[in-house]
Amino acid sequence: MPIPLRQTIRVGAYVVAQHLKGVRRYPLVLMLEPLFRCNLACAGCGKIDYPDAILNQRLSVDECVAAADECGAPMVVIAGGEPLLHREIDEIARRMIAKKKFVYLCTNALLLEKKINLFEPSPYFAWTIHLDGDREDHDRSVCQDGVYDRAVSAIKLAKTCGFRVNINSTLFDTADPERIARFFDNVMEVGIDGITVSPGYAYERAPDQEHFLNRRRTKELFREIFKRDPRRRWSFNQSSLFLDFLAGNQSYHCTPWGNPTRNYFGWQRPCYLLGEGYAKTFTELMEETDWDAYGTGNYEKCANCMVHSGYEATAVMDSVKHPLKAAGIALRGFRTEGEMAPEIPLDRQRPANFVFSRHVEEAMARLGARSQPAQGVRGTS
Repeated sequence: MPIPLRQTIRVGAYVVAQHLKGVRRYPLVLMLEPLFRCNLACAGCGKIDYPDAILNQRLSVDECVAAADECGAPMVVIAGGEPLLHREIDEIARRMIAKKKFVYLCTNALLLEKKINLFEPSPYFAWTIHLDGDREDHDRSVCQDGVYDRAVSAIKLAKTCGFRVNINSTLFDTADPERIARFFDNVMEVGIDGITVSPGYAYERAPDQEHFLNRRRTKELFREIFKRDPRRRWSFNQSSLFLDFLAGNQSYHCTPWGNPTRNYFGWQRPCYLLGEGYAKTFTELMEETDWDAYGTGNYEKCANCMVHSGYEATAVMDSVKHPLKAAGIALRGFRTEGEMAPEIPLDRQRPANFVFSRHVEEAMARLGARSQPAQGVRGTS
């Protein structure tokens, strides 16, 4: 089972409790970025394009734990940057697990063999290893040869040590359905517990701006991929309704508050993908963000987004409200032919506002560093 029963019950009960209390907006997953520094420089990444003075900053263990307490979400995804570069990452994970948070530690796996002995298997912990396709596709995606083989070796090591291991795959418009299907077959044979998959988001700071998917192309791609799994060989660590949404069979609006992000700058507005300002507290984020100003149909930067950090929470909430619909899709599989669900009109969306430089300059001033261009230096150490 890709999503453990314990987690399914806990998260379902949490969502039901929020509805019974009449809470309209609530977090489902805390996206925790304890650092931005990375040991890769992927072409499609918009998360690490900062000056060195910022790349060198870290959230402390206590700041990370306080974010989890303040947010209250039952799940915590520890991302970055590369989390294993944080010297206290094991303690951060350990403190979260002690609070019975379901922790997913994302990593490119280059440091996993060196650091794995700092961690212990737990029903509340899983590795999420970045793999964007087969050897050729992944190494091209991360702009470095040999990374795929090291990641697969790390997966095998982690499974041998008794850990749950998922992969996280981001697909771009170069993805070939047949190759992706073979890749999914191969990683299942390696022994992973689940697949998390999502179309790439067009980060405005990503070096490669040419290969992000639009919504129509995303739906066509996932239909072609799902067609190649008639025997349901692949285990996804995602809700069936989110995957059905990727196949063009659900009309969803994003719920950016479902996956709030905490990093060095604070609580990121409005979501994990867009940094258009920061709140000092989680309460300020939830109560003072103009949520209606964002999302597909509302904002140009969101026009093509179908990423799990915006839509998975929507699908989970829909699954709890309509369990029979979710169960039916889980049993029957995803429809890959016929008319797609209605698309959100874009005629009333507001134009993009580019504000990246502002919070970087403010942070540099706080750090007392000499002013640097906003594009910064990509971390490679």
